Amino acid sequence: VQLQASGGGLVQPGGSLRLSCAASGSIFSINTMAWYRQAPGKQRELVADVTRGGSLNYADSVKGRFTISRDNAKNTVYLQMNSLKPEDTAVYYCNADIVPRGLDRREYWGQGTLVTVSS
Repeated sequence: VQLQASGGGLVQPGGSLRLSCAASGSIFSINTMAWYRQAPGKQRELVADVTRGGSLNYADSVKGRFTISRDNAKNTVYLQMNSLKPEDTAVYYCNADIVPRGLDRREYWGQGTLVTVSS
């Protein structure tokens, strides 16, 4: 099982980006899927998460600007980021609570994708 993130890049303040993260492999089920970020010199922090049933949770710093969603048929989680600010600059990591077929439930991390907000 692995998570593959994509969609990062350089964007100007006020711009938008959409991140995607697809889970692949022998998967029985996926519970909560989430996005974290880590800015230079700072600890990794939760940005947003979504349960299998669709319950959403956001960090206060991104409420009203970011939207997390998932496609259970595609085992994919998305993060639509609007009104981006320089302080959103970070490496963004996807995270998922997965039950692989025949194995115990565990947490998986994607490889990280860099988002840079700068003029």
